[in-house]
Amino acid sequence: MKTTTIVVLGLLNGAVALGQFAATGTTTLSLTVAVAASIRIDTATTSLTTSGGIFANPYTGTTNFTYKIRTGKTSGTGTITLQVTSDFSPSGGPSVLGGDLLTYTCTVASGTACVGSTTSSTTATTSVATFGADAHSASAGDAGSTAWSLTNDARYQTGSYSATVTYTISAT
Repeated sequence: MKTTTIVVLGLLNGAVALGQFAATGTTTLSLTVAVAASIRIDTATTSLTTSGGIFANPYTGTTNFTYKIRTGKTSGTGTITLQVTSDFSPSGGPSVLGGDLLTYTCTVASGTACVGSTTSSTTATTSVATFGADAHSASAGDAGSTAWSLTNDARYQTGSYSATVTYTISAT
């Protein structure tokens, strides 16, 4: 009788262990994809040069950048702007704040690039590109560029000058 009882209990314990879980199961994955924007400046130093003769206008150069953007599906917007955050230095050379004309034109792979030639500023941001609702770049990012133009003024002292331009991207 002891042997039979042990066998019956053993079978009952085995059935309970096997019946605790099913052979398959499922789950639902959920996520919220948020608006996002990022920018990388690909030209660390943009050299402005002139290819003409003596005092030929203008000095020119191109800054390349890569951006990623995702705006809201129905009412989202996005922008890329720039600002001269540190004027040319040292003194004696060009000065955006002093009235020297530093302009640029824009190219972007997606969105709407700035229209025509835009005058840069040390006191306010200026537009590079705008994006509407449901804008999204390629997974690796989209390419853009800013083509610069600076007046070649005879009053500039000889020497090397540099300015800092800060690009900002945003999305809603």
